[in-house]
Amino acid sequence: MKDNTIIEEAIRLVEEGHDVTLPAKGKSMLPFIVGGKESILLVKPDKISVGDVVLAWVDDYRYVVHRIISIKGDSITLMGDGNLAGIEHCFFKDVKAKVTHVADSKGHYRNLYSKKRVIGAKCWLWLLPIRRYLLGIYRRL
Repeated sequence: MKDNTIIEEAIRLVEEGHDVTLPAKGKSMLPFIVGGKESILLVKPDKISVGDVVLAWVDDYRYVVHRIISIKGDSITLMGDGNLAGIEHCFFKDVKAKVTHVADSKGHYRNLYSKKRVIGAKCWLWLLPIRRYLLGIYRRL
């Protein structure tokens, strides 16, 4: 079992109404969030919908920061933007925070929900069949 102390403290702060910035890890959200180089801003998830990036407890054993691709009743389906396959499921109660901004190494924040980024995320989802090739090109840049 992973030690989730830092994430759980961040969740506690978010539940109290504080915004929390944490470093991003991994490659599962490429190209929209670059792990190891960027940070994410977590806020209280007052309202969530398809297309939102959230921090959620999935599979009863881990936290992920992935995009909501489907909501049916109380069930939410998530997928990382950098993933070629594989989805996670959770419930509304398992969504602990919403990611609203990404910060680069210089501390410049960019809004994940600007019109340009929302359109980009929708197009990226439609490009799932060829995402493998696009990610390959992106990783070589």
